[in-house]
Amino acid sequence: MADTGSPTPLAGRVVSAEAGGAYETDVIIVGAGPAGLFAVFELGLLDLKAHLVDVLDRPGGQCAELYPEKPIYDIPALPIVTGQGLTDALLEQIAPFSPTYHLNQMAEALERLPDGRFKLTTELGTTITAPVLVIAAGGGSFVPRKPKLERLEEFEGTSVHYAVRKMEQFRGKNIVIAGGGDSALDWTLNLHPLAKSITLNHRRDDFRAAPHSVAQMRELVAAGKMKLDISDIKELKGTNGQLEAVVVETKDKGRYEIPCDTLLAFYGLTMKLGPIAEFGLNLHQNLIPVDTEKFETSEPGIFAIGDINTYPGKLKLILSGFHEGALMAQAAFKIARPGKRLVFMYTTSSTDLQKKLGVN
Repeated sequence: MADTGSPTPLAGRVVSAEAGGAYETDVIIVGAGPAGLFAVFELGLLDLKAHLVDVLDRPGGQCAELYPEKPIYDIPALPIVTGQGLTDALLEQIAPFSPTYHLNQMAEALERLPDGRFKLTTELGTTITAPVLVIAAGGGSFVPRKPKLERLEEFEGTSVHYAVRKMEQFRGKNIVIAGGGDSALDWTLNLHPLAKSITLNHRRDDFRAAPHSVAQMRELVAAGKMKLDISDIKELKGTNGQLEAVVVETKDKGRYEIPCDTLLAFYGLTMKLGPIAEFGLNLHQNLIPVDTEKFETSEPGIFAIGDINTYPGKLKLILSGFHEGALMAQAAFKIARPGKRLVFMYTTSSTDLQKKLGVN
């Protein structure tokens, strides 16, 4: 599996979320997922500096937040790579351009200044000014759908989780995994070798996951290597944030307990566009329409790349975001460097680009 082991240290400047402050740059990128990170590379080849703003505490977007150890199979030239592995590789690739990261803060307000530049303000009062703004915010801010259970907050982060960031954290645990989609089935299969016991809980014996994953799960159940429980979770039992059991219910059995020390709840995500919806852009079903020449929005100088945008034939794939970032950078150069000639060069043959990358 293509991976890079420990997360790659951030090359560039990480601005403390508490610092606030005012900054100027060539391009502001809202969102530090794969599309936003690769955009730094394409912009850097054109000598354009970038500042990235992200509500998460580290780059990588959903790849790093939701499936850091889950394999991805459709990245060109990488037959298998994890979400964290892809993030680390992108961070290594853009290191020569030393981007500035504003993490743990949400882009909150945007205004166009009299000189035509944009001034972005985050929820913590940080301001960044640039002639170009790129929105690479995935589907917007995402939050897990949580079960409606009393005392839920008491156990969150200790024994109730909505994502798996490090599989080793769950070694030797008695786990209940709740949900019927791909995430629930994938983590059931991936954590099975590590866990002391696993019970997959779903409210019905019908799953929205890939058929081969469902088949593998049923084989493990038939072999007595895990349990499948069809019921509704009604209550959590435990003390001091440590789960001891989940209380479930069916029409036939009534209420009963499943002993466990960990609950992984995979009920999907609620996607929210957040303050970006107030930026004055044309929106279509919470997505941002763009052209397919530059991936520019209805507002000149504002671009949208990755899952946040929409256009005829759009495919929500990471590789699509890479392509969109490359064309966006060409258009951004003309705005950020008006009157300067843009010379298209290849990294394989241009000694100038190779020097920027530190390979020559």
